[in-house]
Amino acid sequence: LGPFPAPFKARAATEGRREGARMEGQARDGGKKKVAYFYDPDVGNYYYGQGHPMKPHRIRMTHNLLLHYGLYKKMELYRPCSASDDELTRFHCDEYIEFLRLITPDNQHEHLRQLKRYNVGEDCPVFDGLYDFCKCYTGGSIGGAVKLNKKQNDIVINWAGGLHHAKRSEASGFCYVNDIVLSILELAKYHRRILYIDIDIHHGDGVEEAFYTTDRVMTVSFHKFGDYFPGTGALADIGHSCGKYYSLNVPLKDGIDDESYEQLFKPIMQKVMEVYDPEAIVFQSGADSLSGDRLGGFNLSIKGHAECLRYMTTFGKPMLVLGGGGYTIRNVARCWCYETGTLLDNELEDQLPSNDYLEYFGPDYRLHFTASNMENQNDTDYLNQVRTKVLQNLSKIRSVPNVPFHDVPADLLDMEDRPEPEDFNPDERKQRIWDGSMEKGEALGDGSKTRKRHTQDHSEDAGVSALAGSNGAASADRKNGTNQNDVQSDEPVKKEGGEENRGEQEAMDTN
Repeated sequence: LGPFPAPFKARAATEGRREGARMEGQARDGGKKKVAYFYDPDVGNYYYGQGHPMKPHRIRMTHNLLLHYGLYKKMELYRPCSASDDELTRFHCDEYIEFLRLITPDNQHEHLRQLKRYNVGEDCPVFDGLYDFCKCYTGGSIGGAVKLNKKQNDIVINWAGGLHHAKRSEASGFCYVNDIVLSILELAKYHRRILYIDIDIHHGDGVEEAFYTTDRVMTVSFHKFGDYFPGTGALADIGHSCGKYYSLNVPLKDGIDDESYEQLFKPIMQKVMEVYDPEAIVFQSGADSLSGDRLGGFNLSIKGHAECLRYMTTFGKPMLVLGGGGYTIRNVARCWCYETGTLLDNELEDQLPSNDYLEYFGPDYRLHFTASNMENQNDTDYLNQVRTKVLQNLSKIRSVPNVPFHDVPADLLDMEDRPEPEDFNPDERKQRIWDGSMEKGEALGDGSKTRKRHTQDHSEDAGVSALAGSNGAASADRKNGTNQNDVQSDEPVKKEGGEENRGEQEAMDTN
């Protein structure tokens, strides 16, 4: 990423750390956190294809559940602006974004060479509205970063984001655009050090690769390692050049439970906060690390998963919270709804409220589920070995990294001129249903009047190191894209008759 400047012209680094300490103290003293939540009702309409495990419908289920728990009353709700082409090419090469913009199910047979070049096919299929989907989930993550930059919120949530496998010039692992990298680049305009935490069962390879040679961003990934996608994230992978020791990997084995996970997570993250002292945190809360996930192999409960997120809030840093993996969609909705409550300091009742998707949660209709009795292959010796090695690597960081004081890199749009996300007030929308002017699904803001969704298994390793920066992006063995900045107008996803029912029935069959 390079030491591109932070926006402080006269403040010393020690002053920034004092401000962080004050903020931490305020949070621990019981100061109320200001939480924003980004959600686009159209996100659940996108459909990866028959049999594909990635189902955007899970975002709609999560949203509907937190509405019926009443959590929306305790946070600011926004419909995000779609990310622009210029925003996407801050990390991704122009040619790749142009390909995503133009490729469709109808013309893909004419571009077989490009499909192979950009790794678009089985894992990352071409589907109706693909480019709009990418702009939709990425817009929420970038918009959340802008909210934090403006200091309008302490925590911002975008469950549709967190697609951590996408590379600069290729799709990977169900991910096309890396909204995480783009949101970190946005945060890096106003924050000198950003911490990225990933508790998805899969290694956060796309984010690590992007920031592998810089100390401006520290990446910490807790993931399953071995004969498992994407095959990266070894304990010995620690970064390179200026980024040496700023990439931390915690490789785990099948069956890890809440207790074992906590024995690693808390001491490691406490040390990270001590030695790195980030000014902002991006937290990828992939739910495929839960027990019983369709593609996973861990044994975490919802409370154990959420405890990681709760623990990081105790440090009082500005935080962007994103989704990620998760393929048993009833448990994904449960988890992200509960974690929304955790961020709001609101304990939710275990008995689920009546909601539009209650049949997914049978037969017990409860928020929490019991973890399985699968064997935990992470024995005490292994856990101690991993924890000791990671802490040793952290001890080699001699001082908190700093950057020169220069002007802030120019925004694509002036901060004050940037389009604001649309306010999303369910109470006002419900009032309209009582007046008879809106149908029920539309009133709840869940887009249930039109829905399409869900695809296959992981394969393919990702590419080589890609270094993302405000003033340029370099990538070994990758060609720079040409400057094609055609900005397309956003058009709504076209919904075909019959697709809605077929997608929902498939979700029911595999939830």
